[in-house]
Amino acid sequence: MITSSEPGGGRLDPGLGAIMSERRQLINLAYRMLGSLAEAEDVVQETYARWYAMSQEQQEAIESPGGWLMKVASRVCLDLLGSARARRESYVGEWIPEPLPERAEWLSGASEGITSDPAERVTLDESVNMAFLVVLESMTPAERVAFILHDVFRYPFAEVADIVGRTPAACRQLASSARRRIRAAQAPATPTAQQARVVRGFKQAWEAKDISALIGLLDPDATATGDGGGVVTATLEPIEGAERIARFFADRVDAARLAIRESTVNGQPGLVAELDGRTVSVYAFDVVGDRIKRIWAVLNPDKLRPWTAGSGQGAGAGVGR
Repeated sequence: MITSSEPGGGRLDPGLGAIMSERRQLINLAYRMLGSLAEAEDVVQETYARWYAMSQEQQEAIESPGGWLMKVASRVCLDLLGSARARRESYVGEWIPEPLPERAEWLSGASEGITSDPAERVTLDESVNMAFLVVLESMTPAERVAFILHDVFRYPFAEVADIVGRTPAACRQLASSARRRIRAAQAPATPTAQQARVVRGFKQAWEAKDISALIGLLDPDATATGDGGGVVTATLEPIEGAERIARFFADRVDAARLAIRESTVNGQPGLVAELDGRTVSVYAFDVVGDRIKRIWAVLNPDKLRPWTAGSGQGAGAGVGR
């Protein structure tokens, strides 16, 4: 179901180069765990800080430094997931996972802490598409960690149990429960080319303010969710129903100033809105057949760092007031 990555198990020289070579694997793990690239980077920094806090003798005594780093990062993520629930309860409006661009568009922004090093990019596969990440958000921290470690990174339950602090049987149950959530939320896969055609049609209808065309592209029970984080204006509740969504989008496009372009968002066809050359919002879609079931609009500039070298804040382009 999911593209997997094998855990690193070989003996590593405890030198900087060898240890830092695990960074990509750690970023991939932490992003899936937390749905936030910024938080994933913090987890990796904390993990390395713990490694270098040890003496050389302690480091050399660790049989698999790569495995040790993954274990520590997983535990840090588990702790963060517990506190994240409380933080997100006080978040202004809806919280949406941080969207990721495709490799060709991953902009270097050294002043903002984002690297353009290919080794540090998140691998875009089924386990990072927006619909998948949103389902992960509905899981308990233990479910999420057990599922990601076992089903995505292929860790045996014995190792998962050591990380989560439960028995292998309990972790098996956690992963099974998470799997049921995924299956219940998943629709039949729509070919990428078909998704792209639907998203392109939405873009064209949006730019033309063609309400009828927009309604025709939306599932009657579609929902659109915006995330401004209280930094920029966005609707606080999801918009439900094809007609309401169509009218909302048609009323909020300024063709003279706003540039909407097609892009890859978390590995799937999406849209990016730019104002005066600066990315102000990113749109991910859940396309089922020939209709759009869900739209996620991320307007919070703190979540758009990989998309733009600028750090200005402005009004978003959609699912805003």
